[in-house]
Amino acid sequence: MILKIKASEQMMSSIIEIKQLTYRYDKDTVLENINLSIAEGSFLAIVGPNGSGKSTLLKLILGLLKLQKGEIHLFGQDINKFKDWQRIGYVSQKANSFNTDFPATVFEVAASGLTKRIGMFRRIKKEHEDKVLAALEAVGMKQYQSRNIGELSGGQQQRVFIARALVSEPQLLILDEPTVGVDAENVNAFYQMLDELNKNKGITLMLVTHDIGSISEKVSHVACLNKRLHFHGDSKEFENLRMEDMSKAYGYDMQLLTHHHEYGGR
Repeated sequence: MILKIKASEQMMSSIIEIKQLTYRYDKDTVLENINLSIAEGSFLAIVGPNGSGKSTLLKLILGLLKLQKGEIHLFGQDINKFKDWQRIGYVSQKANSFNTDFPATVFEVAASGLTKRIGMFRRIKKEHEDKVLAALEAVGMKQYQSRNIGELSGGQQQRVFIARALVSEPQLLILDEPTVGVDAENVNAFYQMLDELNKNKGITLMLVTHDIGSISEKVSHVACLNKRLHFHGDSKEFENLRMEDMSKAYGYDMQLLTHHHEYGGR
């Protein structure tokens, strides 16, 4: 049985509209008839097993893959005509191969997010410096601005990468497995930081995660993807899903364990 897909609440206007999206690698269909709307101001988690098409969906939204069948609209505009990419920030998985000896400070890494705006090797102006410091402050890393990026923990590095995405002042921030490399004890603080960006800064958030056990209390909406979209609704609806339905969506038996933390979440 496929769960009925529920439309997300329309908080404001839709930032992303996906209609009848299908994508294939050679003869293998990785996404099939995806219809998804992401409202401005929402905090959406996309969950699903390995190989479910999550990364492919992100690449299509970011324009890194060319559409084959279906439509994607960003901020009301067809993605094939969309040019204002600075409205979208993207943070990929922090690769384990990241060179911790890379000779750059936290400030310099965050400032690299302005390269497209100010050009390569150009001295940043006071207004740009203020944007970098504001972004670092938003992720709790301003006090580390002079520290070498390689001296930080995995979670701290990930915060700096988010600051790098924030300096262009995006309206939408997309994160691919943002807690990779974050210590288990610091995951809650990391999600709290994302929650504050969403609530206090008004940034629409979309993240891909495998952490289905605790994500529902931190986000406003959840989409369960496994080639097809098996569920899309608010976080409370997701928490109330029957395990046999989730197991069918994932393709194997599973248990959903929820974890409640001190911060309010959603």
